[in-house]
Amino acid sequence: MVRVLCHDFRVYQSCTWFGEGRTSLGDEPKSGRPKTSTNEENITRVDKLIRCDRRMKIREIALKLEIPKSTVHEIVHDFLGYRKVSARWVPKMLTEDHKLQRVEISQRLLQRANKTMEMRIRRILV
Repeated sequence: MVRVLCHDFRVYQSCTWFGEGRTSLGDEPKSGRPKTSTNEENITRVDKLIRCDRRMKIREIALKLEIPKSTVHEIVHDFLGYRKVSARWVPKMLTEDHKLQRVEISQRLLQRANKTMEMRIRRILV
C-alpha cells in the first residue's frame, strides 16, 4: 500500500511539473556554491604538497588544505594519477624524464654485462 501511494505521488508530482511548463524530470541547475572542491587550484596545491613530501597521507593533505578527504583522494588518484608504493606517492604513468632515465640505466647495464662476458670468454680461451 505504501509503495502504491509513493508511486501515485510521483505520478501526481510529475503531472504537476509538466503542467507548470517543465519539459524534463531531471534536476534543474542549482545556484550557489559548487558541489565539489575539485578545481585546478586545489589540484595544484595537492600536487605541490605531494612533491614536497611523498610520504604525506591523504588525511594530512586534507587537514592542511582544509578540503574533504574524499576530494583529496579523487584528486590524488584520478587527476594526478598517483598511487602508494612503500608508503610513498609515485606516479602511475612514467614521465618523459623517467623513461629517459630507464633507457640510460639499461644501456649502462648492458655495457657492463657485455664487458663482463668478454672478460669471462678471454679467461676461458687463455
